[in-house]
Amino acid sequence: MSKTWEHYQEAVRHHERAAYHYKEATKYDAAEEHEKAAHHAYLAQGHNQDATHHDTEAARLHAERFDSPSTPASEQGAKEKSVA
Repeated sequence: MSKTWEHYQEAVRHHERAAYHYKEATKYDAAEEHEKAAHHAYLAQGHNQDATHHDTEAARLHAERFDSPSTPASEQGAKEKSVA
């Protein structure tokens, strides 16, 4: 499996964990257990940061692979004319 897909999968896992912790934080906040709510909110925020990191790395790797600096169309046209 490519590194790009590994990063995408890790991002998905972290997004899921963040969603879980946000949901738990909401439950504890409603029950007025603010310390537990704050703890889950803190964990969720950490997972969001990790997910963002993995999303960014996957996008960077994707760009390196598919958006590599290729010869612009204007230069290709000039090369084709000079060969002809």
